[in-house]
Amino acid sequence: MVSSGLSFAHTARSGTYFRVADPDWEDPLDGLAGAAAGGRWNSPGSFPVVYLHQSVNLARLFVAHRLRRQPYGPEDLDPETAPSLAHADVPEASYVDIVTDDGCQRAGLPVTYPFDQRGKVVTHAACWSIGDRAWLQGEPGIACRSATTGAAASDEELAWFQRADQLSLSNLQLFSEWF
Repeated sequence: MVSSGLSFAHTARSGTYFRVADPDWEDPLDGLAGAAAGGRWNSPGSFPVVYLHQSVNLARLFVAHRLRRQPYGPEDLDPETAPSLAHADVPEASYVDIVTDDGCQRAGLPVTYPFDQRGKVVTHAACWSIGDRAWLQGEPGIACRSATTGAAASDEELAWFQRADQLSLSNLQLFSEWF
């Protein structure tokens, strides 16, 4: 899958990103829950990652994506317990590039990412070794094309690796305010 001899491509990212957050979370920008559960770029029980969306529209698509196998949709959620939207101020940094074709290839992924050559979404497990390598190399995170159902080819997500620092929360919106 991924050769340890491959070097990552990088892309600068900064500014406001969005996190779909459980309203019960004490800190919506804490990556420790992500460390326990895992995600696309970190296996369960590994390192803390805060998964962010580039736009509010992509965050909306993500909620619908998470509910796609349920007998109800976002419009049926109780506004009091539905996800809030955290606005995060992401510091400028050079993130691992899984946005461009070159970045995908250098990471060991197909240029068709987030899809494989058969048109199936690349699994989280297939991305874990890339995330592990990026974490061990001290990378600040991974900028990637979104695998969310309905996302445009230009939609991006940012997996921000939580090390000693924290992201700044600039706004927190209730579900009824952002969805």
